[in-house]
Amino acid sequence: MEIQENISLKTYNTFGIDVNAKRFIRVDSVYQLQQLLKVEKDVFLISGGSNMLLTKDIDKLVVHIDIKGISIDKEDDNFVHLTVNAGENWHEFVLYCVAHNYGGLENLSLIPGNVGTCPIQNIGAYGVEVKDTITKLEAINIETNRLHTFSNDDCNFGYRNSIFKNNVKGEFVITSVTFKLTKQNHNLNTSYGAIETELSSKNITAPSLKDISNAVTAIRKSKLPDPKEIGNSGSFFKNPVITESAFINLQKEYPNIPSYTISENEVKLPAGWLIETAGFKGKSFGDYGVHEKQALVLVNYNNASGKDIYALAEKIQKHILNQFKIDLEIEVNII
Repeated sequence: MEIQENISLKTYNTFGIDVNAKRFIRVDSVYQLQQLLKVEKDVFLISGGSNMLLTKDIDKLVVHIDIKGISIDKEDDNFVHLTVNAGENWHEFVLYCVAHNYGGLENLSLIPGNVGTCPIQNIGAYGVEVKDTITKLEAINIETNRLHTFSNDDCNFGYRNSIFKNNVKGEFVITSVTFKLTKQNHNLNTSYGAIETELSSKNITAPSLKDISNAVTAIRKSKLPDPKEIGNSGSFFKNPVITESAFINLQKEYPNIPSYTISENEVKLPAGWLIETAGFKGKSFGDYGVHEKQALVLVNYNNASGKDIYALAEKIQKHILNQFKIDLEIEVNII
């Protein structure tokens, strides 16, 4: 292991924000990480860099988690339990599952980032959340340097949320995640209209895991910019959840407002629709702006700073609050 100095993090975050790490090191094993944490406690962790907005240089030691590997814990005729190390690319792991006919993650295709960060915000898309397949995960306590096992219940998963975003934020480094996936009798989820439309356009009536993965990938590519071409972090804001009565009041002014009922008295609204209706979709502010095809995505067109993009996010939040009386919550971690 070698600590480097004054390293640009531009290629280590999907927004492509050019900030410096005063010190930087890459670790590719749990042993290396534990050896490092014996002497370094004040660290800044980075993996796929997909769910963060860097607004300043990092004075702490930046630790790039690059631990790779996929192994089978156990399996029977119906299920397989895969333990996947934190540094594995998420989309490549999903493709691995599809290729091996392991079901449960196909709707989460093309989500940027690495496996180790997927539980932190309980990534989800097209009717599926990663919490539904996670059985456990392992993480190192930074202070004690001990490896802990968290069960699914221990993680306290919620909508784009977990214990790692709240109670124990900054205290642990996730090193591996274990998933329980189906080997047959897959529970295919095509309930989201966009998937059904994409499958119908290909005349697919009995989709396979690969068909669904391909459909989701095509949909995401048609709506979302590739971080390798335009800096972004995917969905920047959470879809807000409001009360049924608040929704009814909104409907009076916006009769075509889309919604998803999630409980007897709660309704989820698409944040992208709110932002688009407020007039921000496709709006450019020089080096940064709101994506032309998906208002939920803020983008770095060239050499924007993290502070520029964060200021735009705050402007959008203020506008949504004034127009709709809704607090729009940021999904991306602001550093």
